[in-house]
Amino acid sequence: MTHDTNNRNEVDGTLPDALRWELRAMRRDAAPERDLWPSIAQRLAVTPQIAPAPVVARRRWTGIAPLATAASLALALGIAWQLRPIEAPLPGRPAANDPHVQLIAREADAMTLEYQAALREVNAGAPPHARPAAVAPEIKLLDRSAAQIRTALTRDPGARFLLNQLQRTYTRRLELTERLAAAPDPRITS
Repeated sequence: MTHDTNNRNEVDGTLPDALRWELRAMRRDAAPERDLWPSIAQRLAVTPQIAPAPVVARRRWTGIAPLATAASLALALGIAWQLRPIEAPLPGRPAANDPHVQLIAREADAMTLEYQAALREVNAGAPPHARPAAVAPEIKLLDRSAAQIRTALTRDPGARFLLNQLQRTYTRRLELTERLAAAPDPRITS
């Protein structure tokens, strides 16, 4: 690809010397043929002057200023009230004034009672070889998980996901216990 030297000079902002001398030769200073100021002054004198706008007496807001101040103060207090930090419940106790937290705590307590009753029922009908002590590792792990979830619920009583996790843990524990109760006695050989 080839470049023309004239194009390169235009890009650089410089002109070739020959062109620059030709442009200087074309320049001539010319004085105006007549003085332009008298005609401009005459036209300004003929143009009508615009009268300034009348000054309107402004109404004083002295009676409204205290009301505006009081409204601003009330607005600031209202915003501060809405943005105040929410008091955290005491560790281990749900907030007494939050119905959602109370509902979750009641559901967790009821779920634990139902789980314990179901576990007693399954264990009562199970043969001696299927008792939870016989398969300790899995059952102990599920029991430990349930206890940890209950502890977490006391620390954060409004956590709905913890309640759901507790329900899944109790369900797994009961299923495991039922399977063990339904399993044939390994001591009996056919």
